[in-house]
Amino acid sequence: MENYSKVRSMEQPSVCPFSLVPDTPEVRVKDGSKIRNLLRYALSRMEAKPQADKDGEGDGEVDEGPAGPPSRPLCRQLVFTASGKGVSKAITCAEVVKRRVRGLHQLTSLASATLTDVWEPLEAAVGLDTLTVSRKLPVIWILLSKDTLDCSLPGYQAPGRCDNLWTRNEKEEVGAYKRKRGGGGGGRGRGRGRFRDLKAL
Repeated sequence: MENYSKVRSMEQPSVCPFSLVPDTPEVRVKDGSKIRNLLRYALSRMEAKPQADKDGEGDGEVDEGPAGPPSRPLCRQLVFTASGKGVSKAITCAEVVKRRVRGLHQLTSLASATLTDVWEPLEAAVGLDTLTVSRKLPVIWILLSKDTLDCSLPGYQAPGRCDNLWTRNEKEEVGAYKRKRGGGGGGRGRGRGRFRDLKAL
């Protein structure tokens, strides 16, 4: 493809598979999106911010800064959607939000979308034709809801389902680290023993 240049890419839009309540925010995750920015927006819509008033002197409003946007009302549901390389990033964002906001129900839907790339030759006089390449991309939709969802639907995850698994994995990692560290302590002990033997002479 060294004689061609990509002129445009057209992705077939995928329709949200969930029936959402009105004003549900949809977070579109792309390959170049920063997780920090995605989480800041998602948590601002799902998590209540603490009021910054001390000794009863505040006015009860959250200080967004002189150029900050006005605070948005909290929502009951949030949707992450991504395609291609952004799928893993969308899963990461959903898991972090579930750890920060407890009691969220999750519903996941997988699909595929068609991406069409149009390539044109760099030199038209060579006689090369325009190429159209179509490929399939994975698409994911992740619905996080504070309200109870239909547990009979495929892709449903109850809130707090993986907390025990995460705790067990963390304990196993700490135990393995301590066992590994404990193996090297014997050498230091033997060294101190030899030092005591030399002092006795």
